[in-house]
Amino acid sequence: MKTGVLALSFVIFSSGYFAQTKFQTKPETGVSHELAQLRKTTLSTVKYELSLQIPENKSERISGAEVLSFHYKKQNEAPLLIDFKEEAASLISVSVNGQTTPPVLENEHIIIDAKYLKSGFNQINFTFLAGNSALNRRDGYLYTLFVPDRARTMFPCFDQPNLKANYSLTLTIPEKWSAIANGELENTTLQQGKKILHFKESDVIPTYLFSFAAGDFKTFTEKIDQQDSKLLYRETDSVKIKNSMDSIFTLYRNSLDYFTKWTNIPHPFQKHGMVAVPDFQFGGMEHPGAILFQNSTLFLDKSATQSQLNNRSNLIAHEVAHLWFGDMVTMDWFNDVWMKEVFANFMADKSTGAASDKAVYDLKFLTTHFPAAYSIDRTLGANPIRQVLDNLQNAGMMYGPIIYNKAPIMMRQLELLIGEEDFRKGIEEYLKKYAYSNATWPDLINILDKHTKEDLQSWNKVWVNDPGRPVVDYNIKYKGDKIETFTVSQHPEYGKEQKVWPQEFQISLFYPGTVEKVDVKLSGAQKEILELKGKSKPFFVLQNSSGIGYGVFGIDKSAMSEFSIVKDPINRASAYISLYENMLGGTGASPQELLDFFTGQLQNETSELNLRLITGYISAVNWSFLPENKRTEVSENLENTVWKALQVQTAKNNKKILFDCYQGIFQSSKAYDNLYAIWKSQTPPQDVSLNDEDFTNLALALSLRNNDNNSLLQEQLTRIKNPDRINRFKIIMKAASSDKDIRDEFFNGLSEKQNRSNESAVGASLTYLHHPLRQKTSVNYVPKTLELLQEIQKTGDIFFPDNWLRSTLGAYQNPKALDMVNQFLLQNPNYNPILKNKILQASDNLKRAQKLIK
Repeated sequence: MKTGVLALSFVIFSSGYFAQTKFQTKPETGVSHELAQLRKTTLSTVKYELSLQIPENKSERISGAEVLSFHYKKQNEAPLLIDFKEEAASLISVSVNGQTTPPVLENEHIIIDAKYLKSGFNQINFTFLAGNSALNRRDGYLYTLFVPDRARTMFPCFDQPNLKANYSLTLTIPEKWSAIANGELENTTLQQGKKILHFKESDVIPTYLFSFAAGDFKTFTEKIDQQDSKLLYRETDSVKIKNSMDSIFTLYRNSLDYFTKWTNIPHPFQKHGMVAVPDFQFGGMEHPGAILFQNSTLFLDKSATQSQLNNRSNLIAHEVAHLWFGDMVTMDWFNDVWMKEVFANFMADKSTGAASDKAVYDLKFLTTHFPAAYSIDRTLGANPIRQVLDNLQNAGMMYGPIIYNKAPIMMRQLELLIGEEDFRKGIEEYLKKYAYSNATWPDLINILDKHTKEDLQSWNKVWVNDPGRPVVDYNIKYKGDKIETFTVSQHPEYGKEQKVWPQEFQISLFYPGTVEKVDVKLSGAQKEILELKGKSKPFFVLQNSSGIGYGVFGIDKSAMSEFSIVKDPINRASAYISLYENMLGGTGASPQELLDFFTGQLQNETSELNLRLITGYISAVNWSFLPENKRTEVSENLENTVWKALQVQTAKNNKKILFDCYQGIFQSSKAYDNLYAIWKSQTPPQDVSLNDEDFTNLALALSLRNNDNNSLLQEQLTRIKNPDRINRFKIIMKAASSDKDIRDEFFNGLSEKQNRSNESAVGASLTYLHHPLRQKTSVNYVPKTLELLQEIQKTGDIFFPDNWLRSTLGAYQNPKALDMVNQFLLQNPNYNPILKNKILQASDNLKRAQKLIK
């Protein structure tokens, strides 16, 4: 059916709309699916030769020359559309097959008249001024970020993932600068204070993976696969540099080795290369030969927590996994963008898990993916893993926790269903069949179908094509003190459709000194667990005790009073998550009961990952689900409990987590004085390690509780030495200011695109601007925030719309804010449905707070 629909669309488009473009109709903005399909059938062997003149001053435009060559199947007199999302004045000249033509740029497309084109080889030459929006030009450096459809904002191209090409690049840059690109550096020449770098032709890649970075970087070189491989960086902290470089390259090599062995395919590209980017708006980006990483995640000092170390290893493994999953085999269309992300996350988990025991891997998988996936899937704005995409200009909205966190959970369930070795064989077949080409999710399912007897099509519908999660509950009937029947049932959290999620999980019955465990394969709406018949009545039952199952698992509140008998960290993590999810649904403990339970665990919880999980829940419950008067009332007791736990815990990383928790929730003047003394003297509590960035965060936390914080913020500014971190703090301190006029000026300035260019810093700023202690005034920013959302989506990078909303609405409980959200949605009935879903996702806790706060 799908093939037929696409074929029909293609016929209508090519014979009707497209043929009329020259004379009657302007082309559609963006890159529509129909246009992409047409070009895929008529274009092949695409090559780009680009030469760019990059001035040091970021306000000066970058001039470019381009040779675009391709083979063309000329079918009729329809013009050829080449994507270029820039003003007409930026397209200086065009020549086609040696013949100069008038530049025609309409609705983000260069229109090439058919009379200049021929069947077979064609060559088009452009001179142009490069667009800046995807060049990320900062003081002293720049880096490109073209995902998903932003290559067209910089240079003329066919900006779609299934027209892969080779790229030859020449950069002219200031003499003191360095640069890196997808291809190896072929030669360098100096000329009149400039440096000219010629890079070899890249491997075949889509436009979104073409990349380069240039600037005043330092360079570190090590051998990878017997090849000199460079890391460009701007970090100035010598301790972090010394402590991190060996670890970065070791993790990179280990990931390469693991994926090479697992896939039976060697590293697919000509070179390795990395760039550590300050204030990078992503965690990383997988450009082959020029992988971008967030500087703060890569460079850590000796006080790094296990969570920070995990984040670094996961990030590196994730981006290296992309070299096979996404870079070598690329999705055909961005509706399957989740495929590259799920494999990157899933395989990263596998590779990092291979270096630890299974329990450590399972706990990290559980605490990393499940809470994040649930944060979206529990909302009325939940989206399926695989979504519909009509035009690439909307592709950025498809990203989020569903594809990064729910999809790996789904993939692990699929692996359990098929079997680990058959699953691996199927993936290997898929990678080899579509190497250096494009594939769809149905292509992969068809291959995996050959390796299993299971009904993958039905399984696929509920897990991949539908949003939402099941509610899984249990019912016990006793005969005396023995279990007569134990039944598990499931139903959708929302909606009336009857559907089930086939999955595996574990149920544990807790007794004094022992635990009875049973594995459950739930494939229908209900199942009796015969293995539990005749078992003694337990203290309590814990569903999903191994943390593999997905959904809202019913849990008895009595588990909280007997929790000391739960010895397994994975059991505890699963219980923490279930207790929180049930509280949000109004079916379990109240917010206050849950807060008391979590704070009571702070001294007892020895697992660092679990401690981080519950301190996050403590912060969420405290700020979002306690009424303000109650929060004030319990504040000092909460602070004291956290501080006492900090003294009792012996592991340094656990102490650091508790210090961060204390810093995040404090309100009393006593706690302020305590933390101010630590900040002023720069003397942390015993066995708590704080670096410069920690003291910066402490200064910002103090500033929120200080009614005249200018001198505090100014003093912190003088303490920061790294120029990139200075620039970041200058942005954030405006949002954190105690002066409402300064905050107003900062927020109003966000209407201008140039004031949003550092998206990482702006997102952080919004969390301070809308902190619960500031919401009496900041709530008035909410309507304008919503009004700007469509502009944010058009001009920002892929994660910025979600960051914009969550940083604004994430901690509100004020019903006035919910009224503003509801009014906005009512007044915009035809609002972009994907953006509407993001609003519903970001405001979900705000909505729940109205029911939970009593």
